[in-house]
Amino acid sequence: MTVLTPAVAVEAAAGRSPSRLVWERVRRDRTAVFGMAIVVLFVLIALAAPLLTWLNGWAPEEFDPSAIDQNLAGVPKGTLGGISAQHWLGVEPVSGRDIFSRIVYGARISLLISALATVVSVLLGTVFGLAAGYFGGWVDAAVSRIMDLLMSFPSLIFMIALISVMPEGNRILLLVAIMGGFGWPYIGRIVRGQAITVKHREYVDAARVGGAMGGTILFREILPNITAPILVYATLSIPTNIGTEAALSFLGVGVRPPTASWGQMIQESMLWYEVDPMYFLVPGLCLFLTVLAFTLFGDALRDAIDPKGVRR
Repeated sequence: MTVLTPAVAVEAAAGRSPSRLVWERVRRDRTAVFGMAIVVLFVLIALAAPLLTWLNGWAPEEFDPSAIDQNLAGVPKGTLGGISAQHWLGVEPVSGRDIFSRIVYGARISLLISALATVVSVLLGTVFGLAAGYFGGWVDAAVSRIMDLLMSFPSLIFMIALISVMPEGNRILLLVAIMGGFGWPYIGRIVRGQAITVKHREYVDAARVGGAMGGTILFREILPNITAPILVYATLSIPTNIGTEAALSFLGVGVRPPTASWGQMIQESMLWYEVDPMYFLVPGLCLFLTVLAFTLFGDALRDAIDPKGVRR
C-alpha cells in the first residue's frame, strides 16, 4: 500500500497511477522541462566525453604550444581565448590544453562525484532514519545525537581538514565518502520524522499483527510509503554536492590535476580573467547551469508530488 497526497489520491482513483500523475505534472511545468533538458544535456555530455574529445581531436591532458603566445606569458592566440576550428572553446593559458575537452571530462567528474555522494548520503540517512523512527528509545536517542553532532560541524571546513590529512589514494572515492558522510544526517532527519508518522498507520499495525518482523515492516511497509520525500531530497542534494565538489577543487583539496574539474578550472582562471575572460566564463557558466537545472527540476518534482504544498 502506498500513501498518496489527497490531490494525487483523487486523481489516482480515476485510474491513473501516482507515478504517471507526477510525470504529467512535471511535463506541464515549463520550468521543470527546462531544468530536465539541461540535466539530460550535461548527463549526455558526460557519458559521451570520450567520443566528443575524439571528434574535437584533443585529449583533456594534451598540450598545444602553438595555440599560445610565448612572448605574452602564454596568453592564447586569437580572440575569445583562442576559439578556432581546432579549439571550439579556446585553450587554457600557459598550457594550451583544450578547454572543450576539459569541460566535458569535468562534467563527468562533477556529476559522478555528486551522484555517488548523494547515493551514499541517501542510503545511510534512510537506514539510520528508519531505525531511529521505528524503534525509538535508545536507538532513536543514539542516532539523533550522532545526527546532531554531524550537523553542528561547519561541514566544508571539516571536509577540507579531513581530505588534507588523508593519505593520497583514489581522490574520487575519498570525496564521495566524506561528502556522503557529512550529508546523510539531513535526509536522516526527514526519514526519521516520516517513519514516526507512518509506523502508526493501520496497514503497519495489520502487518505487525500478521506476524511480520521488524525488517519486513521497515522495508516492505514503511519505506515504500516515504519514497517521495527521499526522491525529492536526492534530486535537490545533487546540485549541493556539485557545488561542494567544485568548492573543494577550487580550494585545492578536491580533484587533483591533471584530472579535469570545473572548480579547479575556475581556480586556475582567476589569474587570467582580465586578459582571458572566456577561461573563467566557460566553466563558471557550466557549473551555474548544472546547479540551476537540478534545483529547478527538484523543486518542480516536489511540487508535483505534493501540489497542495505549493504556495500561491
